[in-house]
Amino acid sequence: MQPHQQAFIDFIIRENILRFGQFTLKSGRQSPYFFNAGLFNTGHALAQLGRFYAQTIQSTQIPFDMLFGPAYKGIPLVTATAIALANDYQCNVPYCFNRKETKDHGEGGNLVGAPLNGRVLLIDDVITAGTAIREVMPIIQTAGAQLVGIIIALDRQERGQTERSAIAEIEQIYEIPVRSIINLTTLINYLKVQSTDQALLKSMQTYQEQYGAQ
Repeated sequence: MQPHQQAFIDFIIRENILRFGQFTLKSGRQSPYFFNAGLFNTGHALAQLGRFYAQTIQSTQIPFDMLFGPAYKGIPLVTATAIALANDYQCNVPYCFNRKETKDHGEGGNLVGAPLNGRVLLIDDVITAGTAIREVMPIIQTAGAQLVGIIIALDRQERGQTERSAIAEIEQIYEIPVRSIINLTTLINYLKVQSTDQALLKSMQTYQEQYGAQ
């Protein structure tokens, strides 16, 4: 586990963004943990989150020209990440995001920010079914840009409709890497060291064994 990954888990537990218990997911699965990216809702939390994304981007060394955030959750994420890259790494890159509805007045269109071109790194929170990615791919392709990678906060490492995860499917379909700040394995390794709650650890391991992707 990298130091920034441990710091990220400390952070999301402290901010109550990551919670443990019994949660019913949209899929109907009973999960022993829940990650709510909507709770990055203060200036301090969002600034911290941007730094974790920036650290992850630096560690991946994926070459890119600009950042893109899919509406709606990706908008504050891509903004915070761009700020952190500029402040912490002197990496001043352009960014843009899409609107859900095309604007028919003013500047018009469905994109806000820098022109969408070159090698694009997409910033999002989690990938469950890959719906958001499939929605924005036509936007990126129509602009003549190239998606070169995706950075997310948490990879749940769960299989979807098949034995493979949505992330693995996206990597194969679009031939791009998807990288995360942490994944479920990282989280379990953290609990092995930091938690004295053996019941919690067991429930996390059981969940991974039951729903983990190949």
